[in-house]
Amino acid sequence: MSFGIGQPVTRTEDPRFLTGRGTYVDDITLSRMAYAVLVYANVAHAGINGIDRAAAEAAPGVLAVLTGQDAAADGLGGLPTGFLPQMVGLTPGYATVQPVLAVDRVRHVGERVAMVVAETPEQARDAAELVVVDYEIRDAVIDPSSAIADGAPLVHDDAPGNVAVDISYGDADAASAAFAGAAHIARVAYRQNRLAACSMEPRGAIGEYNEADRRYTITTSAQNPHGIRTNVAQSVLKVPEAAVRVIARDVGGGFGMKGATYPDEALVAWAARRTGRPVKWIADRSESMLSDNQSREQVIEGELALDGDGKFLALRFRAMHNAGAYIPGSGYIPPVYSLRIAPSVYDIPAIDISTRHVFSHTAPTAPYRGAGRPEGIYITERLIDEAARISGIDRTELRRRNFITPEAMPYTTHTRFVYDSGDFATVLDKCLALSDWRGFDARRQTSEKAGKRRGIGLTYYIDDCGNFNDRADIRFDPGGSVTVFAGTFSHGQGHETVYAQMVSDWLGVPFDAVHFEQGDTATVPFGRGTVASRSMVVGGSALRAAADTVIDKGKKLAAHLMEADPGDIDFADGMFTIAGTDRAMSMTDIGRASFRPAGIPAALGLGLDGAGAFGVSQPSFPNGCHVCEVEIDPDTGQVAIERYAVVDDIGVVLNPLLAEGQIVGGVVQGIGQAVTKEVRYDPESGQLLSGSLMDYGLPRADEVPGVDLALHEVPCLSNPIGVKGAGEGGTVGATPAVISAILDALGPLGVTHIEMPATPERVWRAIHSLGVA
Repeated sequence: MSFGIGQPVTRTEDPRFLTGRGTYVDDITLSRMAYAVLVYANVAHAGINGIDRAAAEAAPGVLAVLTGQDAAADGLGGLPTGFLPQMVGLTPGYATVQPVLAVDRVRHVGERVAMVVAETPEQARDAAELVVVDYEIRDAVIDPSSAIADGAPLVHDDAPGNVAVDISYGDADAASAAFAGAAHIARVAYRQNRLAACSMEPRGAIGEYNEADRRYTITTSAQNPHGIRTNVAQSVLKVPEAAVRVIARDVGGGFGMKGATYPDEALVAWAARRTGRPVKWIADRSESMLSDNQSREQVIEGELALDGDGKFLALRFRAMHNAGAYIPGSGYIPPVYSLRIAPSVYDIPAIDISTRHVFSHTAPTAPYRGAGRPEGIYITERLIDEAARISGIDRTELRRRNFITPEAMPYTTHTRFVYDSGDFATVLDKCLALSDWRGFDARRQTSEKAGKRRGIGLTYYIDDCGNFNDRADIRFDPGGSVTVFAGTFSHGQGHETVYAQMVSDWLGVPFDAVHFEQGDTATVPFGRGTVASRSMVVGGSALRAAADTVIDKGKKLAAHLMEADPGDIDFADGMFTIAGTDRAMSMTDIGRASFRPAGIPAALGLGLDGAGAFGVSQPSFPNGCHVCEVEIDPDTGQVAIERYAVVDDIGVVLNPLLAEGQIVGGVVQGIGQAVTKEVRYDPESGQLLSGSLMDYGLPRADEVPGVDLALHEVPCLSNPIGVKGAGEGGTVGATPAVISAILDALGPLGVTHIEMPATPERVWRAIHSLGVA
């Protein structure tokens, strides 16, 4: 089947995107629309003595100037922490409530202080400049090490020591005993850089309020429309969820950052009610850099114990994550899962690992592509490279000796993950061949003759993908076409294409007859959106259940229509047949017939449809090997990534073209963390120093090589369609692979450590601080 499962079908979404016919939030203009601009705190920590809005209210075109006091007077609530560590059996975490507008205190530069609504965007922006906030400046803490120091100013008065939670896994006594008897102990210490998502489409939202039925409509750029409806309705507006409709149409990238609910989505709805007009708010790039949730920023010290044969004995580390000023939605996910994934694909007898989530006067941190898995894999892979250096055992051999074998599956880690499938040694060997690992020495010699330093790096990663449960619906219409109603949400992944492939394959209906609906809480019954590469694992499995329901109902309809016993009806390749005969009806014909105005028994209902649900007991575990090759100019410190190879096991491959696009996109984001990207705050004032793309280095096309990629299918056993998530692995594996290659290039000069991002300046200083080149 040319459009079935496993085929490289091009995305049906792309023609509208490539021809400028997508529908993003800022493309929508409603009758009598007004425009909002936010006023952000320009200090990191302060009390609010008062807000003078008189001049702004008198400015041309202004309809309203709204503050936290107005929100409190109207009974608005704030946005709570959603996921807490205790939900997975860990130490209880501190839950914050983020105000939609600050009332009496600001906790970071970029916190929302007021909203100005005017007839035009220009009038709103001009008026916002006239809002004067009387701040009582207070001391601020910006990094986690300073935040936990004795006497440090508190971000939240009832969070002692600024510690939101201290969580751990393992057996400290067993780990200590292993270290005491180790032949080799590898040690590393470093800081993970803070990152901004920088989605192609900045966030935006439009609020509407219908006075007649007291209903709100919010159109937004988001990954989880139903989650936004819940949070805005229950926590902020305090109205029934049925009174709030959330619509997300085309979304230009999310990367986890748009998975949270933001104050802005509630504010435009509230402002629409206050003004009696639809209200649009669109962030510019600098606003996004200032107020979007950020991620990573971890400081860590770790060590790995080995015996004389290179077998791992124990993993131990202590880490801290910078939580920022609030813990939005799933803000605890990165620290929790940085621990859970750290044992990776290795059989490590003992672990003693912990992390603190620490408040600071900076923007909140939350899940961003990988969400804790990049941190967990980075520490383990860095330690293994260091272990290879001090033990003299080859990097590839050291990994191979410690892999969990296929025969050991299902394998339960010390962090309570259960790996049901995987063939790590085979994937490693395939990637070494794909990258021409054996030919590297010759390429290194060529670089050295040209005065350059060349290095090769290796990473093996594993990721946990797919969480919670979800729903999918399949409905035929009287013309025989099919619509999929998906509870997941595509913001660039290509669900419109791959879900149609799946339904076409399973039901035997034409690919072009399958339509796709997502992102509207009024038409999609329920959904949990798309985060953590969950769409195919959970949404795809729910779709399989819906398809099975359609087939079961179709058999009963076919039996009635062909006057046969339901037990005698077979279904294959889109046809219902009476066993042992040539009598048959197609799925499409059954779908049309199900809408007949008469002659269908009441017990069979009206129409052909099916609802399916699936919930995970254990996530899927995509895994793979990355090999990166770099060339460094010692005179400038410039790092050129010359070659890159990936072999991934993402289980059953539904569409290899889309899967490869997801993997390569993830690799590029991982490369960016390694060499270009960093959110920087002034350590004294808390002012953002990387407030635009002039200051924050996204990798450019000419800085990223072509990626040689192969897929190794090992079906997942914990979901009915055998898939493993594909969206995050590239990011998880790429960052340590790039740093591994850089350190391999600089190792002969005596360089054993470099902080991220490995900018030309940092590389140059690492070389020249040793007095060699």
